[in-house]
Amino acid sequence: MNKQGLIEAVASSTQLKKVRAEGAVDAVLDCISGALKKGNDVRLVGFGTFRVAQRAASEGRNPRTGETIQIAARKVPRFRAGKELKEAVG
Repeated sequence: MNKQGLIEAVASSTQLKKVRAEGAVDAVLDCISGALKKGNDVRLVGFGTFRVAQRAASEGRNPRTGETIQIAARKVPRFRAGKELKEAVG
């Protein structure tokens, strides 16, 4: 499912017009992104937790030249599924 499919599913299940459903989906995603940018975790009980993790610097290889390159340390988003989501999928 892509974003458009999610918007259609939200519109269908909530009886909202697609424009309002799109606004709701965008607002939720913006809130999650904003919290992660500030370094906060987003915990949705039963669904999962979004958090920011630090990825250490490492060495890599340029696939074209085989040259060794340095990959800088950076922050990356992580998601850990909650118990209910795991049970629903598995």
